[in-house]
Amino acid sequence: MKIAVIGTGYVGLVTGTCLAETGNDVICVDIDQQKVNQMKAGVVPIYEPHLDVLFERNIKAGRLNFTTSLDEGLDFGEIIFLALPTPEDEDGSADLSYVLNVSEQIGKKIKEYKVIVDKSTVPVGTAEKVHATIVKNATCDFAVVSNPEFLREGYAVDDFLKPERIVVGSTNQKATELMKKLYSPFVRSGNPIIIMDEKSAELTKYAANAFLATKITFMNEIANYCEKVGANVDMVRTGMGTDSRIGKRFLFPGIGYGGSCFPKDVKALQKAGKDKKYDFKILNSVIEINEKQKTILLPKIEAYFNGNLTGKKLAIWGLAFKPETDDIREAPAIYLMKELLKKGASLSVFDPEAMPNIKKQFGEQLTYCKSMYEALDNAEALIICTEWSIFRTPNFQKLKELLKNPTIFDGRNLYDTQDLKKEGFLYESIGR
Repeated sequence: MKIAVIGTGYVGLVTGTCLAETGNDVICVDIDQQKVNQMKAGVVPIYEPHLDVLFERNIKAGRLNFTTSLDEGLDFGEIIFLALPTPEDEDGSADLSYVLNVSEQIGKKIKEYKVIVDKSTVPVGTAEKVHATIVKNATCDFAVVSNPEFLREGYAVDDFLKPERIVVGSTNQKATELMKKLYSPFVRSGNPIIIMDEKSAELTKYAANAFLATKITFMNEIANYCEKVGANVDMVRTGMGTDSRIGKRFLFPGIGYGGSCFPKDVKALQKAGKDKKYDFKILNSVIEINEKQKTILLPKIEAYFNGNLTGKKLAIWGLAFKPETDDIREAPAIYLMKELLKKGASLSVFDPEAMPNIKKQFGEQLTYCKSMYEALDNAEALIICTEWSIFRTPNFQKLKELLKNPTIFDGRNLYDTQDLKKEGFLYESIGR
């Protein structure tokens, strides 16, 4: 099939590359000429495990191409994916200006039947708005489909190639059959393609992300309470997670959730509720608690230094909002570092992938280190903000030699508390 993907951000690039991998001819459209030139040269503009291999293979095979011409993309594709930004607006709602601006151009340019697919995370009713925008100028038949993505950063390629389910929101039979044909290679093991109406598909994405954010936030609340009563959140989590009604995933406490999806989507659903005069009380609490959780380590750090962080050199491991990505959007590390800098601390930082993005935001306020151990040199304590695998089994003897004080503030509960005590560390974690 011939596919056009409008927008080569995280979702668009993974979508285009993975669709090419199953033999489709794909053209990706982006307005950034420099980015398009880089991609044509085989340079992947984002960090995502395994994407580079598929990217290079499909470019060489001629199945994956790039252009800055929207006309070229629309002429080429029988199915047009809109993978455009829907950033958070000032009031918390999703900004649909990119989606609707492109929709208006689509209406003026398409010459034959097309299936327009909303791949971006969009509020309920967006498919209707896109259809209304296109139909104003269209001279041919078309259909608008909602097809939300469920990609986890760090696992996006596997998630796309081996999806647990594919949600297609469509009340148009012809478009539905084309979407089923397109996705059939990805569900050969029997996982479902779930067909529903457009509004239900749009809400499914928001509901899923809001539920997972709520699950994380609930566990953070339990962890904070554990510290008050002397319970161990690891044991509580294990006791809860073995209940099949609850499940083991998303029960790990820490310093809050971040990224491009959970914060934005929870706020967008909250705002959508307000617009319909519905008060999402659970989501109100989730947002409030998560904001506080991002700096939950700060009082512990301040107490250790008797309230005076001026001139204290602290090491930070992990800057991305989660491991296996360079994405720093809403990363808890950012919030904690800003507070530490305000209080006069100096920070030496290390992350396997996210430091270039952090440097764009913090500039020379931080010391950027080439290795996790370099960041420790002469620091008075280590703070862990992201659970990268390389941080899980460090050389603790080396840590003791490099740090001024054998002190770790762990926002991701990477280590066993008793093991660290035996190693001679002062070890502060979450809920233990």
